[in-house]
Amino acid sequence: MNYIGEHLLPGQLGHFFIVLSLVSSLVACMAYWKTVRKEGLEEEAGWKKIGRIGYWLNAISVFAIFGIIYYIISQHYFEYYYAWNHSDKSLSPKFLLSSIWEGQEGSFILWALWHGVLGLVIMFTAGKWEAPVMSVLSFTQFTLSTMVLGIYVFGLKIGSNPFILLRETDLITASSTPFLFEANGNLRADYLRFIYEGDGAGLNQLLQNYWMVIHPPVLFLGFAATIIPFAYAIGGLMKKDYTGWMKPALPWALFAAVALGTGIMMGAKWAYESLSFGGYWAWDPVENASLVPWLILVAGIHTHLIFKSSGHSLRITYFFYILQFILILYSTYLTRSGDLQDTSVHAFTNLGMNWQLRIFVIVFLLPSLFLYFKHYKHIPHHQKEEETYSREFWMYIGSLVLFLSALFIILFTSLPVINKIFGTSFTVGGDVEFFYNRIQIFVAIVIGILTAVTQFFKYKNTPKGYFSRKMALPLLISVVISLLISLFGNIHYDKYGLGFLTAIHVAMFSAVFAVVGNLFYIITGLKGKILASGASIAHIGFGIFLVGVLISSAGKQVLSQNRVNPLNFGEDNKEKGTENLTMFQGVRIDMGDYWVTYVKDTTNPLGNIMYFHIFMESKDGKEQFTLYPDLIRNTKGQEGFSNNPDAKHYWNKDIFTYITYADKMTTGEDTASFRTHEMKKGDTIYYSAGFIRLDTVTINPNDEIHSFTSRDTALRAELTVQSIEGSKFRAYPLYYLKDNKINYQLDTVISQGLAIGFSRIVDPETIEISVKESSKLTPFIALKVLKFPMINLVWIGTLIMLAGFFISIYYRLKLLK
Repeated sequence: MNYIGEHLLPGQLGHFFIVLSLVSSLVACMAYWKTVRKEGLEEEAGWKKIGRIGYWLNAISVFAIFGIIYYIISQHYFEYYYAWNHSDKSLSPKFLLSSIWEGQEGSFILWALWHGVLGLVIMFTAGKWEAPVMSVLSFTQFTLSTMVLGIYVFGLKIGSNPFILLRETDLITASSTPFLFEANGNLRADYLRFIYEGDGAGLNQLLQNYWMVIHPPVLFLGFAATIIPFAYAIGGLMKKDYTGWMKPALPWALFAAVALGTGIMMGAKWAYESLSFGGYWAWDPVENASLVPWLILVAGIHTHLIFKSSGHSLRITYFFYILQFILILYSTYLTRSGDLQDTSVHAFTNLGMNWQLRIFVIVFLLPSLFLYFKHYKHIPHHQKEEETYSREFWMYIGSLVLFLSALFIILFTSLPVINKIFGTSFTVGGDVEFFYNRIQIFVAIVIGILTAVTQFFKYKNTPKGYFSRKMALPLLISVVISLLISLFGNIHYDKYGLGFLTAIHVAMFSAVFAVVGNLFYIITGLKGKILASGASIAHIGFGIFLVGVLISSAGKQVLSQNRVNPLNFGEDNKEKGTENLTMFQGVRIDMGDYWVTYVKDTTNPLGNIMYFHIFMESKDGKEQFTLYPDLIRNTKGQEGFSNNPDAKHYWNKDIFTYITYADKMTTGEDTASFRTHEMKKGDTIYYSAGFIRLDTVTINPNDEIHSFTSRDTALRAELTVQSIEGSKFRAYPLYYLKDNKINYQLDTVISQGLAIGFSRIVDPETIEISVKESSKLTPFIALKVLKFPMINLVWIGTLIMLAGFFISIYYRLKLLK
């Protein structure tokens, strides 16, 4: 049957190029493999030519697939499920682009696209290493092509095709969309008329951020680049040339570290600007899954440099370069299998391809480990141990520390998978950040100190007197600077006890030491030669980054302290009422050094984003500004709202705000009224979802929530609210006399839709409690305000670290000429 208005040609071309990509990558892989086997024979040139043609066809196919998907999305061809599910008519061109990588299929294609680009570069620059490296890269393209193939073999689904039509899915059926069907049960020929009159499902609101336009492409460039040091290592094993690959592979390893590190930090910046993590890093499983391969890659770069200068550590360099790519594949499985969707805010959901994702890991893991251990004895190895006063010894220790850190992170990130396999119920506890921080703080200490001192060692051995002379002044300066920061940097982070606070101060010293030590090395050791200073500059950036992390995290302050009328978010909610200001529109609130006013709120034309105008003015009158945190109505089948923060940036701090609750999150007019009840201590009254018990009445309460002077008279009712599900909440309405006027202060239990008041005293043993049960309480917002001191050091340190990597890449490429 011909359906009116369908644009089938783009999809047919897309299908064609997917198949062409699959076949051409397989041909390229086999031809390049033959080239390796026929090396030195007349047949080599012929097989290499076939391999190049195959890879060119693959690269062209991948670019065509990407272009066709963008064309379908940008033209709003909603007959295609991918366009309908990931976009809508309101999106600007940049967010139409983001729609491609919102879905798993698009992200696989983006990954393959970068492989295509990098493979073409390798083809023209790798020389004798072209064949082994390209055989591995071509096989990777083959496996990625299977991820978007979308065919069934004996009932088993292989890949998920981005060009499937909406009518081919189970979203359009006679039961779910009867208006699209004829009386005889056939789909109407003009069904698209009804589809086009509507709109697509849209792009997830949290992804409609400019960082999400650039973060995924850079991150996937990093993913793609990690294949190259892996491919060089495998190529060395295949050719039995165990050392020849090291020199050309080093610039690629550095490039992969730059690309992947940049992508990770772009993600951190996105999280800081668009998610209410209360920061830029929350040890989210998806964050961890990207960080771990980067740590292993950096460890491999350092052992690579050890071998280059001393001949040591070749075997472990092989191991690290193999492992970092395997962990890229494993992180792909973690984030796409659906196993993390309950523990991560941005993991993909399960597409029913778990078996294929597991095979994706296994087909690289088993052969690479087989090759590695088969050739292990033949990989050159120094029998003599490194001297403890040598640079290579301490670089090796640093690499092992990075490896162990990565092992710890990936093990506990994998708990959902472990629990699923073994039926266990292991968790990292409620405080995820502290669970990781209590270990990683010591990693930071060790790495900071090692980056400060290691470059002052010489390779093979170092005279003790030389080392102590070089280190004395940087050590003294670092001690002084770190002491000044500790004393005057407002770091009083004693939440986890004196031991952890001490560790933070020691880590601060190690970070400052890394900066000062490497500055001295550039000046005294390298005589200011910038091109040779890439490693030292990267270490300086790391030190500055670490200082920024420590000060901004340990010195983070909650400015929105609420001791007067804190909201009751419930025991299971991460938010605390005492850390959120309860603000009524137009009422100026005292917030420490600032006055804060909830001026108004506005809604965007589509009605899915509410912007709250928060006016802040310092009490000294020197500054005033307005911030616009917003609430975004969730899409893609999710209910409720997501909070999107806003921040005021200074050179030395950020004022960071977000809305934790607003009455406008519920719709409709509040028509509920208060019901009064006379209660004595121990009495119980009922509401629709549970009961309320009066526990006691306190005279002139003075605690962390309420504070009254001797001139005030106050009574606080203390009540327990228990829902029929068994959840318990506390409520503390007030009845007080202030300036000869009777005042009432309601308390709210938001999750139960209750407003509770202490309305009058009946007799010495009886009080009157007023209860209103409503889905829309008195209009207000709950606002959280944080101060991050010296947060810019995090971003500045990252940029300097990346600059050091780029300088190292340039320097290593010059040495190749």
